[in-house]
Amino acid sequence: MKRDLYQQLQGWKESSRRKPLILNGARQVGKTYALKYFGETFYKNTAYLNFEKDRKLGQYFESTLDPKQLLRLLSIHTEVEIEPEKTLLILDEIQQCPKALNSLKYFCEEASDYHIAAAGSLLGVKMAGEEGFPVGKVNILSLYPLTFFEFLDAIGQEKTRRFLEEYPCKEPIAEPLHEKLLGLLRWYFFVGGMPEAVAEYVKTEQLKEVREIQLEILYAYERDFGKHAPSQDVAKITTVWQQIHRQLAKENKKFIFSAIRQSARGRDYEDAIQWLLDAGLIHKSHLVESPKFPLSAYGNFSIFKIFSLDVGLLGAQSSLSPQAVIDGDLLFTEFKGSLTENYVAQELIAAGHQKLYYWTSEGTAEVDFLIEKDHAIYPLEVKSGASQKKKSLLVYEQKYKPPQLLRATTMNAKQDGAIWNYPLYLVARCIAHP
Repeated sequence: MKRDLYQQLQGWKESSRRKPLILNGARQVGKTYALKYFGETFYKNTAYLNFEKDRKLGQYFESTLDPKQLLRLLSIHTEVEIEPEKTLLILDEIQQCPKALNSLKYFCEEASDYHIAAAGSLLGVKMAGEEGFPVGKVNILSLYPLTFFEFLDAIGQEKTRRFLEEYPCKEPIAEPLHEKLLGLLRWYFFVGGMPEAVAEYVKTEQLKEVREIQLEILYAYERDFGKHAPSQDVAKITTVWQQIHRQLAKENKKFIFSAIRQSARGRDYEDAIQWLLDAGLIHKSHLVESPKFPLSAYGNFSIFKIFSLDVGLLGAQSSLSPQAVIDGDLLFTEFKGSLTENYVAQELIAAGHQKLYYWTSEGTAEVDFLIEKDHAIYPLEVKSGASQKKKSLLVYEQKYKPPQLLRATTMNAKQDGAIWNYPLYLVARCIAHP
């Protein structure tokens, strides 16, 4: 399955400042497949080690951290000649072996001509309390579920993707094509971007089968809570995880702890939320009451929204019926537009906006996202349908005079006074990457 990550991996391979690579990402987003495909395609050979499947591998790193000795041992173990610049050495599920993670420091310092890529699904979780993380000695990339553009590639719509990537953002798209793209986006909202779910959809086009895979993934994640999280936090992690779709379905999507239990307080769930963040299963968007540059200095980190890593999994948690795909714009407006807002959050994160923020004004107006780029802040309002309402953006404009007002809806591209409307399928092209 083609992923945009391959271009980043090629850049890493050819970089003059290449260091050992760590590929982060939640379980089942395709890290192992991506690294193996990259090794098979761009290297003479690949040596693959998985510390979760073979726990004895850690013994090599217990005995020595010397790169030359390790390379000799690992070459014998894998029966692959590990050559400088010609072999990709993959250390998968490296979080299971802290010594192996620590060894990357020495590979960087003493064997920089060897190409090493490590992957870890629960790396942030496992290493939170460990010493020895090779700070400054590794390059880091992240892999997320397939974006909408990657989904287009996967379902054979490569020409459609190329068209969108080259289309002038401020020109309306021909109406028949606009309707086609909204239809494709509806399919993406249901299928989501988890590689196994996308592959099943490409193979069978059976939404029932796709939903079964999504439910299996959700079940596997909840099993991970019990296997990998501190025992005292498992119940709270599970509760927060199961609350996401309920909280996003509210008119005010701010995460309310009293909705979990009347006496629940934020500090009681801090560790649970941080675990889910470290595992890559959620994204947070923080309130900013005074949008100034940089936003990170003005965020209210006690007030936030929580989004799921994948819009398809969010729909599965919500028991969204496949019929919603067929019923026009119902999928965009279902659950008060929670799927639509989650989709935009995903697109922004995948495009490199690692921190998400939103703005409210004394309960009278709310802007769903604040986009920070080119030393300026752009307000983005997300509408789940073709709504013409724009009160919040106009309130924001009056207060802060931004360079541009942005709105993402199911409408075609157009200018409405000071507001530029972009169709939802162009979020990555025209908003995340203007």
